[in-house]
Amino acid sequence: MELTKVTTTSGILEPGLWQLDPSRERYRVPACGVIVVELYPDDVLVVQDPEGGQHAEVVPFSPEGKGDPGILGINKSQPADGLRQILSGDSESAGRVRSGLERKGIDLASAKAAVLFAPDSLAREELRFQVTSRTTCAVAAPGTMMTVEGETLPPTDLQVFIHRASPPEERETDLPDPLAEPRLDFQIDRCTSQAYEVKAGEFIQVIDVMGRECSDFQVFDHRKLDQGIERCLDVTTTRTLIGAGYPGPGLFSKYYDVDMQPLVEVIRDTVGRHDTFGLACTAKSYEDRGYFGHINCSDNFNGALAQYEIEPRKGWAAANFFFNTGIDDHNVLYGEESWSRPGDYVLLQAQTDLVCISSACPDDTTPVNGWNPTDIHVRVYPEKNTFSKAIAIRMTPDADAKLTQETGFHPRTSALTRNFTEYRGYWLPTCYRNNGAIEEYHSCRENAIVTDLSPLRKFEVIGPDAEALLQWTLTRNVRKLAVGQVVYSSMLYPHGGMMDDGTLLRLCQDNFRWIGGDDYGGIWMREQAEKLGLKVRVKSSTDQIHNIAVQGP
Repeated sequence: MELTKVTTTSGILEPGLWQLDPSRERYRVPACGVIVVELYPDDVLVVQDPEGGQHAEVVPFSPEGKGDPGILGINKSQPADGLRQILSGDSESAGRVRSGLERKGIDLASAKAAVLFAPDSLAREELRFQVTSRTTCAVAAPGTMMTVEGETLPPTDLQVFIHRASPPEERETDLPDPLAEPRLDFQIDRCTSQAYEVKAGEFIQVIDVMGRECSDFQVFDHRKLDQGIERCLDVTTTRTLIGAGYPGPGLFSKYYDVDMQPLVEVIRDTVGRHDTFGLACTAKSYEDRGYFGHINCSDNFNGALAQYEIEPRKGWAAANFFFNTGIDDHNVLYGEESWSRPGDYVLLQAQTDLVCISSACPDDTTPVNGWNPTDIHVRVYPEKNTFSKAIAIRMTPDADAKLTQETGFHPRTSALTRNFTEYRGYWLPTCYRNNGAIEEYHSCRENAIVTDLSPLRKFEVIGPDAEALLQWTLTRNVRKLAVGQVVYSSMLYPHGGMMDDGTLLRLCQDNFRWIGGDDYGGIWMREQAEKLGLKVRVKSSTDQIHNIAVQGP
């Protein structure tokens, strides 16, 4: 009997990661944004338009930095005006990409692009390119701001997939691009620790390189160390002052010492799950489990801090970044696999001159590091930089992270209050300083209030079958809705279970706007349109249309 050889790619199922094949990579190109990737001979580049109707520019450069569409077999090209327009902006991301291209010696003046996707392209259309030689390739999603009337379509994200001819080795996982030009940029190898100095106002980025790796973090006030006084981050004082398990971006964001002086402030956190209750791992913790002589973070701390004549300790209290712990109903402090994914990070700002130390935890005896200790990367950025405060949200478990944004009303609301909370990807005021929450409640009942409701999810439903799709997914009779009318409706699963509710506007015969509360409403409508074979596009417009609610008698 002749056996047929089956080629398979094995992999470990990792929580939150979108696929198993190590030869495939996925990137999100944000609307009105650009990404830059490195491609090698025989790689395959795939550009996909998930929502339809979004232009794309693919701009390859030769190793000498000149525009060279032929590397991807592109026969017809034109000047990369969309790419240049995006990079001429003053946003943080545009500046980061510009700096990266300059470091690579890229000549933007020579850039030529293949323009992909027509204005009427359907969702999930894609184009493939075979790479013939090494290239630095930019992929842009150009667009203009839409109008509230819906006369222009909103720019939306693109997806880029890369099929690698030679999959990278485990330790070759790509780091995220620097947020700015770093002053320090170093890797902490697995099972080690490293001390470093940071000036007041500088930013510290602690990056989990491969995901599910804990990193103990401790800092000392450098001026007091010079006076022979040890004042370091104290987790008990911090928890007491902020009234929470650990700080995060927003109002309660600082770590303190025992003198109640702030040492660092959390600016960004893409994980949102850390620990301040347990010590950094100790020799005793391993000995109690039968692992005598196991390397541990506390001994690593002692060795790295010896140069500063800091007193050694059997167990170090620290901010344990990416350490997933909790206290259960039986008062047991437990640890489970970290929630962090490759490239996740915490960004902090020093409040004074500091001596810092970070570790790459060596624990391979419990699930906290996914049973496989890996590396941690640290970058320190000068004080001159400005970074937005943000956490990360994901529309689905395997989606790319998106950072918290400010709404279009933030310049006005931030002048009236500093009390903001993160809600579904946006910073929203919780109350204003003039009257307080109780008075605001009475105003809502007796007079009138204005509320920032920009996080409501908006979707433009466009095409000859738009009415049919909405008739299928909503409980209202959409056929009765006249142009210019609005109606409230529920969105249900086929079994009748509630998915979302919201309002539907009919802007013209084949153009509707659904305003709901959840991102999944857009995903569901696209899935139903594909299942039913309908000619309709569902375009996300949440980032383009910010809104207020006027309420009260």
